[in-house]
Amino acid sequence: MAVWQAILELADDHLVLGHRISEWCGHAPMLEEDLALPNMALDLIGSARVLYDHAGKLEGAGRSEDDLAYLRGEREYRNCLLVERPNEDFAHTMLRSLYFAAFMRPYWLKTLEISSDETLRGVAGKAEKEMAYHIRHAGEWVIRLGDGTEQSADRMREAVASLHIYVDELFESSDVAAEAETAGVLPVRGDLRAAFDATIAQIFAEALLEVPQVPYPQTGGRAGLHGEGLGHLLAEMQSVHRAHPGATW
Repeated sequence: MAVWQAILELADDHLVLGHRISEWCGHAPMLEEDLALPNMALDLIGSARVLYDHAGKLEGAGRSEDDLAYLRGEREYRNCLLVERPNEDFAHTMLRSLYFAAFMRPYWLKTLEISSDETLRGVAGKAEKEMAYHIRHAGEWVIRLGDGTEQSADRMREAVASLHIYVDELFESSDVAAEAETAGVLPVRGDLRAAFDATIAQIFAEALLEVPQVPYPQTGGRAGLHGEGLGHLLAEMQSVHRAHPGATW
């Protein structure tokens, strides 16, 4: 039972962040980013689709990927708090993407190495390459802004102060994730901290940023405890499906 719920956590992470990044479509600061950001969002949503489909099949209750994405309320979502944070400005958006990708790339690499689940290994083989690109893209912007003008550096420091409190939750294994880890289906989240820290340390050094100490990290997403922003996000994302249930086009 726990395996499908652990996969659902991953799917929720990817869908929510994918939707957040997609909100930049038509609003990015330059044309290149107006093309790059929707494609990054599609990477995440593509992974979410496969994960939702797989979770639904393992659950065995007949729920499809659409049911799991569109017919659950915010308290039923199990994404980490980082991915639901609002875009704020471009610095926040790039740093949030960097944090997530710096965690997910070693996560998918380890999944390829240890997982007994063929579908998850298939997702990992593609997603690992996508996360490598996300690290490069977001990392270049973090460096460009952190080591840029006084205003851009201030904004990037503000983003670090705002978002770093959500990082520790990435490495916490919920009860269902811990069961999937013990079963050899998913990697142990805590084991990936060193790889994450090395990536962030390298990029922050070039960006002239300091990694802050966080005595009281923010957690709760895996238990369904979210900020009000997730409710607004889901209301927008789910509106068409809920208004026209069963519609196809």
